[in-house]
Amino acid sequence: MNWENFSTLAYKIMTLAYINLLWILFSIVGLGIFGLFPATTAMYAITRKLIIGETNFKIFSVFWGYFRKDFLKANGFGVIIVITVYILYLDFMFVIQKNDFQFLLPIFLFILIAFIVTLIFLFPVYTHFNLRFFHYIKQSFFIAITSPVELMAISASAIVIYFLLTLFPGAIPLFSGSVFAYISTFLSFRAFERIEKKKNTQLLKSTNEFR
Repeated sequence: MNWENFSTLAYKIMTLAYINLLWILFSIVGLGIFGLFPATTAMYAITRKLIIGETNFKIFSVFWGYFRKDFLKANGFGVIIVITVYILYLDFMFVIQKNDFQFLLPIFLFILIAFIVTLIFLFPVYTHFNLRFFHYIKQSFFIAITSPVELMAISASAIVIYFLLTLFPGAIPLFSGSVFAYISTFLSFRAFERIEKKKNTQLLKSTNEFR
């Protein structure tokens, strides 16, 4: 590894650490759960900029701008996520405690998996596309079910990050969220590009047929 590559890697590591600290700070400043979701969308927006090659911007100012701009909408997603998790928890406890209803367990597992895979792509989709509120959820689910390779890669990265943080808990304040945001956004971009390429190919084909 030459000095230029080392400097680039060191810069990215320090930047991700700084972004993670901002994510924690703004989550706390936003009164915990009310700050968590807009801070998360801001974190994903910043990592998106880094991935597409934008570096000439002040991270704090841009982070604050996204946090403020997306505060209400991000908390709207947060409300849906929290309510969904609570309902899934109640349903799970009910199903496992009632023998007569355990036949519903496969349905519950399907809904749980659908929720998780949608959530995995929700923030990358939100920071990449300009859609109506509920269309973000629909698009996230669509991308998840049509991108099994990226989905498995993101899931595997989450597991690896989790185990690394358990081995090195001192890294939690620096890399607990930003590294996963960077990896999931990077892999999501592959899915976005493939879907867009497929749409353009189909559009070109239909145009040629029309002619």
